[in-house]
Amino acid sequence: MRTSSLFCLLGLIAIFLTACAAGTDLPARTVETYLQALADKDLNRMIAAGCGEFETQARFELDTFAGVETRAESLACTVSNQAGETAQVTCSGAIVAAYGAEDRSFPLDGRLFNVQRQGRAWLVCGAE
Repeated sequence: MRTSSLFCLLGLIAIFLTACAAGTDLPARTVETYLQALADKDLNRMIAAGCGEFETQARFELDTFAGVETRAESLACTVSNQAGETAQVTCSGAIVAAYGAEDRSFPLDGRLFNVQRQGRAWLVCGAE
């Protein structure tokens, strides 16, 4: 329990520091944080990078990779549209899962992430 709390706190600090940084790529960096946490199988970081209503989706995505080794490969995200407190982010690269001796790539191209600013932080609130 104590370790989970520590990881959650570290995730929140990372999101806070990301939100305080300058630049318009903050929504993209938030999605990158979420996807790297998915590849690292770090549920606490995934939840910290997402809206409360996105937690179920984060858990589902993590469950899809249960029992296999995963890694993020050539991960890069960009803001494709931003209006005020909302942004849409697209990414390139892939989540690669190792099934025994075989790697299977799950490309991120074509996936659209909906990101919202809540308070000082940008959070992943949906994905299509």
